[in-house]
Amino acid sequence: GEHQFNQAEYGIVRRVIHSTADFEFTQLLRFSENAIASGISALSQGTPIVTDVGMVKQGIASMVAKTFGNPLIAAVDQAPVALPGKTRTETGLIRCFEQFPGAIFVIGNAPTALLALCEQLPHSEIKPALVIGATVGFVSVLESKAALAKIPIPQIRVEGPKGGSPVAAAILNGLMVLAWESE
Repeated sequence: GEHQFNQAEYGIVRRVIHSTADFEFTQLLRFSENAIASGISALSQGTPIVTDVGMVKQGIASMVAKTFGNPLIAAVDQAPVALPGKTRTETGLIRCFEQFPGAIFVIGNAPTALLALCEQLPHSEIKPALVIGATVGFVSVLESKAALAKIPIPQIRVEGPKGGSPVAAAILNGLMVLAWESE
């Protein structure tokens, strides 16, 4: 049908629809101006990929292994114990950002992790190569996506309460195919 995406963006949108059977994603996906170019460049240079949860990591692991072999880190695994008043995913994401501020961040589940990342960004010299914001649900989800939308960094986000690990993985896998084909 009709859409407002360029060819590269549309490839990613189609992949999300294919993984969710939900055509509404054509209305919900937002790409910042330089998101795809920045993502392709970072992926092909072997930039680390930080996911919020293990399910997103699992969803992209085989594509990463078949292409550029980027280091893959799930934030939740970096925090066996949460900092006081924070979730493990949030704690782990802050640690990952301290270690790999220029990484590709793929957030498909935890709005607390996306909010934590957005809070760190203004204070960091080094910015992420790309942030994929596809958090899902009702609590803090809209706030986390609105916080990301305000920050001028390369990003692909899903507006509204929809998202989730399969969506985040589909976005990154679609981007990885584009990067691999452009080699």
